[in-house]
Amino acid sequence: MMFTKMHGLGNNYCLFNQLDDPQNVLEEHEYPDLSRKVSDVNFGIGSDGIILICTSQIADFKMRIFNEDGSEAKNCGNGLRCVAKYLFDHMYVTKPRFTIETLGGVVSVEVEVGLGNKKSVEYVNVGMGEPKLLKGMIPMKGDPFIAAINEAHTIAEEEYHLTCVSMGNPHAIIFVDEVNEVRLEEIGPVIEHSSLFPDRVNVGIVQMKGPKEMDYRVWERGSGITMACGTGACAAVVAATLNEFLDKNEPITVHLPGGDLTIRWDEQGHVWKRGEAAYICHGELKYKDSLIKEVVQEGHR
Repeated sequence: MMFTKMHGLGNNYCLFNQLDDPQNVLEEHEYPDLSRKVSDVNFGIGSDGIILICTSQIADFKMRIFNEDGSEAKNCGNGLRCVAKYLFDHMYVTKPRFTIETLGGVVSVEVEVGLGNKKSVEYVNVGMGEPKLLKGMIPMKGDPFIAAINEAHTIAEEEYHLTCVSMGNPHAIIFVDEVNEVRLEEIGPVIEHSSLFPDRVNVGIVQMKGPKEMDYRVWERGSGITMACGTGACAAVVAATLNEFLDKNEPITVHLPGGDLTIRWDEQGHVWKRGEAAYICHGELKYKDSLIKEVVQEGHR
């Protein structure tokens, strides 16, 4: 099986192109196991999961995301940028604007090529759609027709004030004074697996840095602490706006451990995300061998 490993701000995935490579198509039940083995840093390649690039009946392309633990994710903002760059750079599409189907819905993307290399994508703008705010849409236990904005909940004998947003996948956002002082490795899994969230939840912590920037760290369901989360950054900006820390329609710089994203929640209710994606390496793996063997070609941006 041929793969390309890419990252968006350090959130890294192994991409498997199923558009014209039948060797990359497995039985449906095999993908969770493939993701677990590929993601293993000791016996696999090491990643936050895998992405399948497929044909779509309702969009130009389709992507499927499997987390490190084998669970299938509904959406991934960083993964979307990687897929968009891959498709344009490899000439599966020549127009700068196209659509990608995810389990969370169809999203629009627009690529920006670099000035020095007209054939290579430098930035990707992703139309992330409208955030879902009602508990029934996230999903979250409680009245399905109201939103959770700075709502107090006691989980494992600790009280947390949660603002919950779905960007195609569920996020619980907590505002703190200092993101680096929060024991995210401890509170992340506790909130993720709380009975409040029947489908589990991503946990984001936010420190406001001013009217146009914030620091953000994330615990992703199925993957743990990651360097970046595109949908989480969008959810954080929406949550901050709902809590009146930010104004709508203003570009917000979100500082993540892996780098920065620019997020804007416009007056029409749509969220836009702009950021980079980069290649790490290309290679071939023997999935059904006792150990995954990686043959790495030269990585490039």
